[in-house]
Amino acid sequence: MTGPGESSAQLLLSKPGVQRVPTDKLELFQLRVFVGEDLREKIISLIEKDRRPSTLADEGDDRYFRTSETCDLDAEEPAVRELEAMLAALNGIDPAYGEPLQGQRYDVGQEFKPHCDYFNRDGQDWEKYCSVAGQRTWTFMIYLNDVEAGGATRFKAVKKTFQPEAGKLVCWNNMRPDGRENPNTIHHGMKVRKGVKYVITKWYRERPWGW
Repeated sequence: MTGPGESSAQLLLSKPGVQRVPTDKLELFQLRVFVGEDLREKIISLIEKDRRPSTLADEGDDRYFRTSETCDLDAEEPAVRELEAMLAALNGIDPAYGEPLQGQRYDVGQEFKPHCDYFNRDGQDWEKYCSVAGQRTWTFMIYLNDVEAGGATRFKAVKKTFQPEAGKLVCWNNMRPDGRENPNTIHHGMKVRKGVKYVITKWYRERPWGW
């Protein structure tokens, strides 16, 4: 039985084209063609318009841990509403449990070093980020363009690497079946070596998003 902020392997695998990575360490899926060219171009334009330096919760001393740029997408934009509806139809999660849709832009040399998407319960920002909506449950990530070289996403614990291909969706459950955070979700947004990478990230929470 899944909670209201969660999807399920059964539901995702019932959708045409969804594939599960064969591992018992985490629930990890891909859908090679999810977003068409027209919508991708509209979202990329929005990211370009409002991008800013990316930030981190519980930021440490490594200034180069996350070097991308981020865009908090306006929920009222027609392209954003369209993509939100597509995600809800795919994963069955009540949109009230989702964080606002976020875009990221990676230029040559930029990366996001190995990390997990869930928040550290002992971290200084736990109360700030999780007091209202709780922990992150699922992550849905979409590549918006092909990248000339580099920019792959590598899941270290299962030695699975996803190449950035326009329209591809990758998603995973950040939690274990017993409700604990799953460290096997550690992943690395690897350096772009040539070109620019654009991605969309959608995170879901244990409780409704209250900000």
